[in-house]
Amino acid sequence: MKELGGRKVRGRRRAWPALLITAFFVQPLIGGLSTGQEKAAEDPPWRWSLDRVKAAVGHVRAGRDLTPDGWPDGAKVAVGLSFDFDAETSALRDGNISPGALSQGEYAGRAALPRILALLDKHRLPATFFVPAVTALLHPEDIRAITAKTRHEVGLHGWIHERNSLLAEADERELMKRSYEVLTKAAGRPPVGIRTPSWDFSPATLKISRELGLLYDSSLMADDRPYEILEDGKPTGVVELPVEWLQDDYPYFGFDRFTSVRPHSTPDDVFAVWAAEFDVAYAEGTVFILTMHPKYIGHRSRIAMLERLIAHIMGKKGVWFATHEAIARVARQALAN
Repeated sequence: MKELGGRKVRGRRRAWPALLITAFFVQPLIGGLSTGQEKAAEDPPWRWSLDRVKAAVGHVRAGRDLTPDGWPDGAKVAVGLSFDFDAETSALRDGNISPGALSQGEYAGRAALPRILALLDKHRLPATFFVPAVTALLHPEDIRAITAKTRHEVGLHGWIHERNSLLAEADERELMKRSYEVLTKAAGRPPVGIRTPSWDFSPATLKISRELGLLYDSSLMADDRPYEILEDGKPTGVVELPVEWLQDDYPYFGFDRFTSVRPHSTPDDVFAVWAAEFDVAYAEGTVFILTMHPKYIGHRSRIAMLERLIAHIMGKKGVWFATHEAIARVARQALAN
């Protein structure tokens, strides 16, 4: 008998029948998926008063710029490489149990992650891996491979890559707390930061993150610089390490054969965008946060491009590569100044 998300099930590792996966992970979420849509239909935003619009806009907002006067060791810029290790969860979240879709998730751990870890080892670089709890439960040996390096960080990334804004607050809280417990056990230490699945940040996400005592979030897009998150106009002490679709591999390399989502950029095209984004971050003396997914960036031509980008970055003087946790801790010190 083995424990999986608090449930005892029989079977060997990785031998999960598709219907069991659906029953354990997908079905419990289905009831809450339409909550936000139903509310919008009953009370459309075009009927809202200006006060209500302002309350919605002001609920979670960017506060003080937390770019420090200088980064550790006199560095001019901080670079945070991050990998969202979604594996099979992107398919499972939507109830997709097609072996074809699941095999793309399997590729993330089987082929891509070893390439990524080898590249990071080659250059002695730290990285942050945001991991859905179900990924950690299905791929425990991969989490051990990440944590064995000691310089990498494991952060929260939901339970099964659920969309938070479609969940009731109680369901989001339950899933986040269960995820926190799973990752604490899998990584050997409690996570201190979160990246919400699909960067889907609900009105309750910040409150729940604060209940867990998290140091930082990396899901919002109000700035290029680290900042303190405000809740209803009040400082929270939570550091935001902002993200941006320009600095994410999915828009360039994502693929879904049933939709119009198709890779439309070559690795050279993406290198040009990312190198330019880094060069300006370097000139401004702030941060460069890069979001990648093993199942996309881990392919051969793309990992070669990533190494080329790393060489470009390392060619500059005064670059500090760090985990998101390390960057957030330095940024948070600005709150005391």
